[in-house]
Amino acid sequence: MTSIPQYSLTDEQLAIRDMVRQITEERIAPRAAEIDAKGEYPHDLRKLLGEQGIYGLAIPEEYGGTHTEEGCGTLTLNIAVEEISKACSSTALTLMVAELGTLPIRIAGTEEQKQKWLPKVATGEWSSAFGLSEPEAGSDVAGMLTRAVKDGDEYVITGSKSWITNAGIADYYIIFAVTDKEAKHKGISAFVMEADRPGFAVTSLEHKMGIKGSPTGSLSFDEVRIPAENLLGNEGEGFKIAMQTLDRSRLGVAAQGLGIAQGALDYASAYAKERKAFGKVLTEFQAVSGKLADAAIGCAAGRELLYKAACGVDRQDPGFGAMSSMAKVFCADHAMKTTVEMVQVLGGSGYVVEYPMERFMRDAKITQIYEGAQEIQRVVIARSL
Repeated sequence: MTSIPQYSLTDEQLAIRDMVRQITEERIAPRAAEIDAKGEYPHDLRKLLGEQGIYGLAIPEEYGGTHTEEGCGTLTLNIAVEEISKACSSTALTLMVAELGTLPIRIAGTEEQKQKWLPKVATGEWSSAFGLSEPEAGSDVAGMLTRAVKDGDEYVITGSKSWITNAGIADYYIIFAVTDKEAKHKGISAFVMEADRPGFAVTSLEHKMGIKGSPTGSLSFDEVRIPAENLLGNEGEGFKIAMQTLDRSRLGVAAQGLGIAQGALDYASAYAKERKAFGKVLTEFQAVSGKLADAAIGCAAGRELLYKAACGVDRQDPGFGAMSSMAKVFCADHAMKTTVEMVQVLGGSGYVVEYPMERFMRDAKITQIYEGAQEIQRVVIARSL
C-alpha cells in the first residue's frame, strides 16, 4: 500500500482518457448540436465507440471487454463518460446504458448467459436497456405491476414499463417483473428479454427537455413468452439485483453530471476571456470570475468524490452504495447549478441554440432525476449514517 490515493490515475487510465478526449473533440463535439436538434440516436457514434473499444470499458475482459476490477475498471469507464459528456450527453448515455444493461448479467447471470449477451455489447454490435420503472412504480419499485408467470419451461410476461432509455433501440431488455405478488419487493424477479419477442412493443417515445439523442419510451408486454433460462439468478432476487446494479451504475450519472459541468465551465471560461464589456474582458469583472471560480471548485470536489467512489465499488468497500449516492447527488446538483450560472455568464448568447450552453443546461436537469432522484439518494445516504 502506497501513500498515493487509490484513485490516482494510472498511465493506462490517462492514455484512455486522452484517447476518449481526442475522439470527443474531433468526432463527437461537432455532431452534438445536430443530435440535439434532430433528436436522432447517434448510430454513427455508437459504431465509432464500439470500434475504438470504448464500450468494452463496461464489459469484463473474459467476455470481450476491457473492464478489470483490479485496475479500477469502474473508474476508467466513468472517466470516459465524463469526457464524452463534456460535449454530448446523449452520446455519453449510450456508454452508460452499456453498463446499466449488462450489470444485472454480470452480477447474477450464469456463465452461459454472460457468454451469450456480453461480448456483442462490448463491440457495440448490440445495445441493451434496463426495464425497471413503471407508470405507478418509479422510485417505489415495490409498487411494480408487471407480472411473470411460469408456464412449463417458459415465463409469460404481462404489463408495461415507462421511462426506458434505449426504447426501440435495444437488442435486449433487462425486465423486472413480479413472480410472487404476496412477497412485495422479495417477489420481484429479473429476466433477459430479446427485443424480437412476439407480444412486446414500444408504445410511445417521450419528447424531452434534454438528452434528445437518446430515446426514452414506454414498453408493453402482451403475454410475452421467454425461456425459463432467461431468468437471472433465482426467482425473488430481482429487487436485490436491481439495487446492486444501481449502486454501481448511478456513478455514470455522476460522471455525466460532472462532464456537463466541466464542459459548460470550459466553454464559458473561454468565452469570458474574449468577450468585452465596458472596455474590459468579462474575466476582469469580479462577478463573472467568482462564478467561474465556484464552478471550478465544484468540479474539482465532485471529481475527487466520483473517483474515490468508483474505486470503492470495485474494491467492494463497506458502504460503497452510500458513497455512490453522494457522488451522484453532488455532481448532478453541481451540473444544474453550474449550467445555470454559465448561461448567465454568456448572457443573451447563453439563451440561444447557436451556443451550446442552453443545451448543457437542459441536459443537466435529468441527472438530478434518473437512476434514483436526488431525494431518494439523500434517504440512502441518511440511512447509512
